[in-house]
Order: sequence, then C-alpha cells, then structure tokens
Amino acid sequence: MNLRPDRRHDDVEINLTPLIDVVFLLLIFFMVSTTFDRNARLKVSLPEASAKMQQQQDTPIVLTIDAKGKYFINDRQVVNTTLETLKAALQKTVGDDTEQMLVLRADGSTPHQAVVRAMDAAAQIGLTHLSIATVEPK
Repeated sequence: MNLRPDRRHDDVEINLTPLIDVVFLLLIFFMVSTTFDRNARLKVSLPEASAKMQQQQDTPIVLTIDAKGKYFINDRQVVNTTLETLKAALQKTVGDDTEQMLVLRADGSTPHQAVVRAMDAAAQIGLTHLSIATVEPK
C-alpha cells in the first residue's frame, strides 16, 4: 500500500564536475609552482675520506686553496683571486684538453666563496671531471 502516491522516486546523482575542476586546479597550481632548476654544472665525484685515491693514467691538475683563499695551480700561485684571473690560469694550464681531471684541495678553513669560485671557473672553461681531495681520519 502506497501512503504517498504523489511523491516520485528520484535517482540520486553524483555530479563529478566540481571534483574534476578542483583536480585540474590543483594540477595547474603544482605545475606552475614547481621549478625545475639545474643546480650543478660540474660532475663532482666526492671521494670517501677513508678510501685511498685511485691511480690516474694522466697527471691531474691540482688546484689548491689555502686558508686565506689564495689559489695555487700545481703549486704555482695565481696572481689574484678574481674569477677572470683564475679562469685564465686554468685555461693556460689545461690548454685544449678539457677532459683532464681537476683535483680541488681546499684548506678546512677556506672561505666557501673561494671554493665556489674555483668550481665556477672550472665549469666556465669546460672542465667536467672534478674531484675534491680529502685526508684519511687519524
């Protein structure tokens, strides 16, 4: 027996349009706010501090930075600490062979800017093989 004959049974529908709109807005937000930044221009292979350095076939170029931030390329002091001077000195030492290994030896109390400048100069002249020298712990 039907007590309410005037009432119809409506089917329940779920409207997915607002849900899809929200998903697309989130997708657009994450695509716009995400930055794809290439942080490193040099391939840096950091040696283990307790491991011994492997023998290289070629003699690497050794760039030493003392505690005051002065540069020495193969034990010869660079005239000053500007980026252009360091690039010119590295380019003179390297020549056309940019496949040479560059070993960066920095004092423990060297200013960070000096190390970054050395890595930047190496990258700008095309040196891609960089190793950072360490010593074994006692």
